[in-house]
Amino acid sequence: MPKTLHEFPRQRPDTPLLDRIDSPAVLRTLSEAELDTLADELRQYLLYTVARTGGHFGAGLGVVELTIALHYVYQTPEDRLVWDVGHQAYPHKILTGRREQMATLRQKDGLAAFPRRSESAYDTFGVGHSSTSISAALGMAIAHRLQGSERRSVAVIGDGALTAGMAFEALNHASEVGANMLVVLNDNDMSISKNVGGLSNYLAKILSSNTYASMREGSKKILSRIPGAWEIARRTEEHAKGMLVPGTLFEELGWNYVGPIDGHDLPLLIATLGKMRSHKGPQFLHVVTKKGKGFAPAEADPIGYHAIGKLEVDDPQQPRKPSGPKYASVFGQWLCDMAAQDARLIGITPAMKEGSDLVAFAEQYPERYFDVAIAEQHAVTLAAGLACEGTKPVVAIYSTFLQRAYDQLIHDVAVQDLDVLFAIDRAGLVGEDGPTHAGSFDISYLRCIPGMLVMTPSDENELRLLLSTGYHYPGPAAVRYPRGNGPNAPISPALDGVEIGKGVLRRQGRGVALLVFGVQLAAALEVAERLDATVADMRFVKPLDEALVRQLAETHALLVTLEENAVMGGAGSAVGEYLARLDQRVSLLQLGLPDHYVEHAKPAQMLAECGLDAPGIEAAIRTRLAQHESGSSPAA
Repeated sequence: MPKTLHEFPRQRPDTPLLDRIDSPAVLRTLSEAELDTLADELRQYLLYTVARTGGHFGAGLGVVELTIALHYVYQTPEDRLVWDVGHQAYPHKILTGRREQMATLRQKDGLAAFPRRSESAYDTFGVGHSSTSISAALGMAIAHRLQGSERRSVAVIGDGALTAGMAFEALNHASEVGANMLVVLNDNDMSISKNVGGLSNYLAKILSSNTYASMREGSKKILSRIPGAWEIARRTEEHAKGMLVPGTLFEELGWNYVGPIDGHDLPLLIATLGKMRSHKGPQFLHVVTKKGKGFAPAEADPIGYHAIGKLEVDDPQQPRKPSGPKYASVFGQWLCDMAAQDARLIGITPAMKEGSDLVAFAEQYPERYFDVAIAEQHAVTLAAGLACEGTKPVVAIYSTFLQRAYDQLIHDVAVQDLDVLFAIDRAGLVGEDGPTHAGSFDISYLRCIPGMLVMTPSDENELRLLLSTGYHYPGPAAVRYPRGNGPNAPISPALDGVEIGKGVLRRQGRGVALLVFGVQLAAALEVAERLDATVADMRFVKPLDEALVRQLAETHALLVTLEENAVMGGAGSAVGEYLARLDQRVSLLQLGLPDHYVEHAKPAQMLAECGLDAPGIEAAIRTRLAQHESGSSPAA
């Protein structure tokens, strides 16, 4: 759904209550009667600010009341509040002293897109990847017990994040150690329960009450003296609850389950949280919210309004620059085309159907499409199992998320030399989402795996060619490509692929040769025109085109490698390792991402900061050439 500026507040809304809140301590001085007004003001302010900065949108609107209630009941920051994932945390940022900074959200040197420990004492745990909150909050709860502290820890986890195995590992462990903590399941009407109403709210009041808790503990003490009696009573209680509420699973895992309750009913939230805070042991509160609450377009299209870009009015005097299709769209079209040709193709994604553009494939080939939810490890081993039986699985996954399945990539796929293609989206810097989402390391962590084919396309056509190459390769293969649009290169419909391990000379020059691994090709060609340099589109990180590297080393004084990946262990390292074996006396300049996390900003700003735009590349080369002329150039 297109998102136009007229849908959002044009002027900063009048927020007299919100303007007084510079910390949760001030929030807790309000009367409960004032909190509904505060929720309305907070929601309007969120609409206003995110429309001007861009960012995750619908989830924040859905947790306005929950955020207020949590900070109202719990003594944050002394009590630890952990958000999972950070998509939900914009209202939290506004209420914790960062209201005026929201205009800098996701911008260079501004607020981060997700909770971040270095940004605020209220951000108790940094997030970006899903399903980490329960483990982190459990660790905090154990530390509090060892320290003799009465602090409480709370994990707020979205229903989608509860699909990951890590969350259930933490749920199981917390009950084993009897941790004093609360898990709030924010069920935003996307995947779990619709059982909300007067009866469930009434039951929640009973189940969270001190009277019920004391009766339950008293009964346990009495009945535990009678062999088998407490176990019978416990199971009777669970079955009674299970007839009316969907919490049997959590009760079986050892949690005191309460809910589901209306996550937009502030008095109910405050009353329930207030009671549960005083209880000992693992507590589980199930709240149901509406993603995009209070903004009709977002309520109607929660997926489309999950995140929005900065909304701007088009200026006819400043026409947009033409650009090619998104790399993800090129992949999506290739997947459909290859599926039409080969019935063995299976498409797999860990909850990234829209982001990785598998929408058309899912519609055309539903029996061959598998969204495994936020379960990256399962996605990779599922693909391994499929490959064992002769199918051709393609795993569409973000670079930063593949990190979570590294053991499965090695142990379950590569060691067994299974025929799995990894389409690695969001490779390199991703812009405003920052370092948690950047694909900074995949070349480094892939090229060390024996038998792995690793490819770096330079434009849309190369992406399609190398996807086909990897698909036809009878073993593990990876194609990494960035977020965003390509340079509008003509795309061939062919599905044949190219010769494995062979790069292509794009420009012949002298003195300096630029070896490009990825989408820096356009910048390299721009620099080469000014320096009369040679440009090679290397295409393959592994196997490296050693013949081409040797040819360039023999005919040029300086080789420059370019990659949007960490320099340490990256493609430039592969070239350096080969030159060392070759004992070729040529200077080598490796350009890539530095050995620190690159902070969020516009992608162009991030590239400039790393020296990977055309001016930065040219400046680095000229500096090396000057060093060489003065005799101070370091050895290759």
